[in-house]
Amino acid sequence: MTLPRGLPSLREVIAEHGLDARKSLGQHFLLDPALIARIAALAGDLRGRHVVEVGPGPGGLTRALLETPAETVSAVEVDERAVLVIEALRDAMAADGQPDRLRLVQADATRLDLATLCPAPRQIIANLPYNVGTPLLIGWLRRASDWERLTLMFQLEVAERIVAAPDSDHYGRLAVLSQWCCDTALLTRIPPGAFSPPPKVFSAVVGLRPHAEQPPPDLFSAMERLTAAAFGQRRKMLRGSLKSLGGEALLDRAGIDGQRRAETLTVAEFDRLARLL
Repeated sequence: MTLPRGLPSLREVIAEHGLDARKSLGQHFLLDPALIARIAALAGDLRGRHVVEVGPGPGGLTRALLETPAETVSAVEVDERAVLVIEALRDAMAADGQPDRLRLVQADATRLDLATLCPAPRQIIANLPYNVGTPLLIGWLRRASDWERLTLMFQLEVAERIVAAPDSDHYGRLAVLSQWCCDTALLTRIPPGAFSPPPKVFSAVVGLRPHAEQPPPDLFSAMERLTAAAFGQRRKMLRGSLKSLGGEALLDRAGIDGQRRAETLTVAEFDRLARLL
């Protein structure tokens, strides 16, 4: 697939629409087409796939996704300035003979069921706004079976928390929930200078491929309560941090020593506890 000829550069788009990145929206824009294309390629072969992008901004990643064999790209944007940018790109695609390939949804992604936007097989590929990346991910994990794959950019610290191993500094609630539902991998790191404006920290792209079997909603809810209690007071032994959920009795039933701390438990051990809840 190719883009229409004569599209303005991303910097020209930003200048024309006054699309300065806003801290309140967690915006940091990628403008290097070669780097953006490499990020889109991390999602693998998109032939026949329906892609949802959250927070397209000036449309750099949107353009890269449209140059893949993806069947459709649905861009979800809340910033009215960026909506005008994506509308112009959509109109250019239509004039180029691809009228329905780019779809625009003006909405807050935190309040939207993204799976309703397109048929399966579907993927999410996004440079997520820093201020809502984690809650968005947890919401998608609750419905992980809706997705074939998620390729998401976060602050490096958040990415490391998603893929962390037990008994490591970054291992916590986000690692357990993510790895319980998906195979996870940190795919690449991106320096601050690649963005406009540059953030203060590195970013990273994480790949999440949902497991074939997913927990039902009541079990996911139990795991959320369990991990919130277990990691809410990391220095406490489990018999203390899980006191409100049954403490020693729950741990005895699971065959887990109550003197251990949350960061030493494997995902499988957390699964055993959640099922007992």
